[in-house]
Amino acid sequence: MLPKLHLILLILLISPGISGKAQNQTKPNIVYILADDMGIGDASCYNPESRIHTINLDKLAENGLRFTDAHTSAAVCTPTRYGILTGRYNWRSTLKNGVLGGYSAPLISTDRLTVGKYLQNSGYHTAFVGKWHLGWDWSFKREYENIDNLNRILEVDYSQPIKNGPNQVGFSYAYGFSSSLDIPPYVYIENDRVTALPDRRTVNVDEKGFWRDGPTGADFEHVQVLPHLTDKAVDYIRRQSATSDPFFLYFALPAPHTPILPTTEFMGKSNTNMYGDFMLQVDDVVGRIAEALEEQGILDNTLFIFTSDNGCSPRADYPELERVGHDPSGGFRGHKADIYEGGHRVPFIVHWPDRVSPGQTSGQLICTTDLMATVAEMLNRRLPDNAGEDSFSFFPLLAQPNAKAARPSIVHHSIEGRFALRRDQWKLIFWPGSGGWTEPLSRDGLEGLPDWQLFDLSADPSEQNNLVEAYPGRVKEMKEEMIRLIKNGRSTPGPVQKNDGPEVWAQVGWAYE
Repeated sequence: MLPKLHLILLILLISPGISGKAQNQTKPNIVYILADDMGIGDASCYNPESRIHTINLDKLAENGLRFTDAHTSAAVCTPTRYGILTGRYNWRSTLKNGVLGGYSAPLISTDRLTVGKYLQNSGYHTAFVGKWHLGWDWSFKREYENIDNLNRILEVDYSQPIKNGPNQVGFSYAYGFSSSLDIPPYVYIENDRVTALPDRRTVNVDEKGFWRDGPTGADFEHVQVLPHLTDKAVDYIRRQSATSDPFFLYFALPAPHTPILPTTEFMGKSNTNMYGDFMLQVDDVVGRIAEALEEQGILDNTLFIFTSDNGCSPRADYPELERVGHDPSGGFRGHKADIYEGGHRVPFIVHWPDRVSPGQTSGQLICTTDLMATVAEMLNRRLPDNAGEDSFSFFPLLAQPNAKAARPSIVHHSIEGRFALRRDQWKLIFWPGSGGWTEPLSRDGLEGLPDWQLFDLSADPSEQNNLVEAYPGRVKEMKEEMIRLIKNGRSTPGPVQKNDGPEVWAQVGWAYE
């Protein structure tokens, strides 16, 4: 028989939730959940008038830190994802507007440092699960031009591995699909390989359940994608928790983006519409991830971040939601694609009991590009000069939410490639309209409107009163700052860097000086 003391030690080692990792791991795990097309008004912890009660997000906020002035680097999917993983504004890449398609080439160069690579070099196991939408190299059966077209179906040898995907830019494990859930092809990739060859083509033309015609894998069911990916994320947490290495999980949800397909248990649950039901399913996913971390005894030592890639899409049916008293944009102007606040101001919640006191709120300005600098400061490992060019650490704000923010200003970017600069309460839009999908629309000509728009967000958060003619000095200062930010190839201190692709200032309607 074992001596009594040895028996107690053995029980402690094998008991669930009391793992050696939970007791001995010093570096925090990192879980980053990115919702897809979720508005800031969709989280009830941000919107007291919300008709969608997100109980798990609310719990995360109640026990953590809620940022109220957080922004994506762009108002659409691909560019924001680029910024999250590289710490660099998307418009410095070759993609100057719009998004990639399901067959697009990789946007992130394999020689660029990403958050994943940085954490791998710091001893982390890293994983991507979900919607990639940053391009990779398929094995095409013939040469194509314009592979970025969202509506084309290209011939691919799906038996061949993809190249230059998530595994090559910093992820030890990868499971997901190439683009949005409404853009073909609809196949899962696990570590460079398709999990099941396409055996059919599917299409859905319903307004909310919409997806484009395209090849679909034998194991791919649109309505089951969100729960399936959640199972994969939970399995990863359980598997990795049994090792001695800290981990980084980048869980990029395909929801509540179209196709809006809540499973049966969530249908009608929100008493709003299908989008509201789908949002409750997204909220449930957050609860499942938190539960998995808690079951493994590692929730307290996990930096758990939840945010969205841009504002809510009009496909959520704003008029329908308005009839039940819900505004996904939370009172801000515009929505997904727009340069206005509704396009890029998003929920951003940080939960980390070992570092963050419960029930905190910060009004400091942060951006989704800031993850890289934040983990670098957390690990006390300096970034190289040619990485994280637009990433400012918000690490000190986790302990002191009202401390002075590192970020002095932020550049916003719309689907059309239109720019805005935010400094303090001032926002200067270098375009007469929304630059996106709400009025004033570029296709309408924008005649009779001032060339630019200046708003004081402290007095006018809904961006109704254009002050561009009242403050010519401020406009001049902010224009000069925008030019410097472009010319320097970075917004952080350091040596000048080169932007990729064509000169972006030629697209914003004003001369570079």
